Amino acid sequence: VVPGETALAFYKAKNPTDKPVIGISTYNVIPFEAGQYFNKIQCFCFEEQRLNPHEEVDMPVFFYIDPEFVEDPKMAKVDLITLSYTFFEAKEGQKLPLPGYQ
Repeated sequence: VVPGETALAFYKAKNPTDKPVIGISTYNVIPFEAGQYFNKIQCFCFEEQRLNPHEEVDMPVFFYIDPEFVEDPKMAKVDLITLSYTFFEAKEGQKLPLPGYQ
């Protein structure tokens, strides 16, 4: 990926179980210091995704590396940036009582 140019990547997710799964993805950029230059334009992360039993899907991420990356002396020796995702099952949130109501 050339800094300043947009890129499209696909991540594969598969539900190996016999039941539907609703999950959420989070991402990580390594090295950590390069994360400030990574810009997602469109991404599946942080949105619930439903995968049916044994379904496999390609999930797109549209992104670019800020051109200022090449001007940062701390990034001079960085020639590889890794974008990774963790897809985990979403859990129902805790239900809290509304204040003043019984």
